[in-house]
Order: sequence, then C-alpha cells, then structure tokens
Amino acid sequence: MRQNQKEIWFSIVIVAFVFIVWDSVFTSFGFWGFNQNYLVGLSIVNLPIEEVLFFFCIPYACVFIYEVIRYYDKNNSVQKWGKRINVVWLLLSVGLLITGWEKWYTFLTAILLILLLSVHQFVLTNNRAYLGRFYLAFLFILIPFLLVNGVLTGSFIPDQVVWYNESEIIGFRLYTIPVEDTFYCLLMMLSVITIYESSLRRKGNVQKIGYE
Repeated sequence: MRQNQKEIWFSIVIVAFVFIVWDSVFTSFGFWGFNQNYLVGLSIVNLPIEEVLFFFCIPYACVFIYEVIRYYDKNNSVQKWGKRINVVWLLLSVGLLITGWEKWYTFLTAILLILLLSVHQFVLTNNRAYLGRFYLAFLFILIPFLLVNGVLTGSFIPDQVVWYNESEIIGFRLYTIPVEDTFYCLLMMLSVITIYESSLRRKGNVQKIGYE
C-alpha cells in the first residue's frame, strides 16, 4: 500500500470531488444538514470542514481494509463470489429505486449505484480479480460504518449530528441510519476501488499485486 500512495490519493480525490459537489448541492436544497452544536464552525463553501474531511479520511481507511484483505487472501479465494454478490446488490438497488424514485436522495443514490454495478457486471472484463475482494472488504467496512453512522444520526447521543429531510428518503432506517446510507457507502467505496485498481493496472503492477 505504501508504494501505491499516488494511485490511492488520485482515486480518492476524484471521487471526493464528485461527492463533495453532490453533498453541497443537497445541503443547499435542505435535503440534509448538520447540527452546529457538534461542529467546530469552519466551513468550505456550505459544508462543515468535518464533512469535507470525511470524503478523504474514510475512503483512505477503507482502502487500507481492502489492502489488508489482499494481503491475507493472497490466493484470492473470494474471486468467484464477486459477480454473484454484485448481482444481489444490483437487484437491491433496483428495488430501492422502485421504492423511492420520487425521493431525491433515494433516487440519485440508487440510479448511480445501478449504473456502477451494471458496468462491473456487464462491461468490465478486468474486475474479476478485485470484485470479490472488494465485497469481502465491504463486509468489514460495514462494521465501523454502522457504529459511526449510527452515532452521527442520533444513536447514543442527545441529538443528531447529521439530519435528513424525511421527504427525500423512503423512511426505512437501520436503527437511526437511513437505509440509503448503506447504498451511498457502497457507491463511494466501489468508485474509489474501481479507479484505484484501474490506476494500478496502468502503472504496470499486474503481476506484483496478484492479478495473475
């Protein structure tokens, strides 16, 4: 991982830019917002500095988890499961879209994830080596995600750090976490890993990182 810092940050910055723009627009329209009682008060555009840093710190930590999976699963034993799991998430995303197509957060998250998952399922031919690893890593990523996002949405504290406009989500929550957040997390992490793996291939590290 240390020798691939350029590729890691290249991937994170590209994805962060897209998600920060998305975040800023949704905040402007009141689709979600932030409790000032839990913030230091510094902002970039209309986003708290904590929110901006989220799009860099969390993906970096997730890439670390992904690389740990790569290190301990050198034989890529989960490779055969990649596209199978991808189909499950694709169907779940279609279901989310059908359920909440009129909700902005639900709709945009679902439609973008459907497009990304469809590309992996039907277009990309070089994703077989990493897709299974990614989904195994994502299983571990969900553990801190549920804990941290639970706190941010009001679990175990007096008030929410991040609030959601109920008219823009379907209303089904995993305790206090909108179910859309899980799909949002998958969208962001898979985007980072997709670009990261593409960058590694361009770098010429095919054999070194275990593709063949």
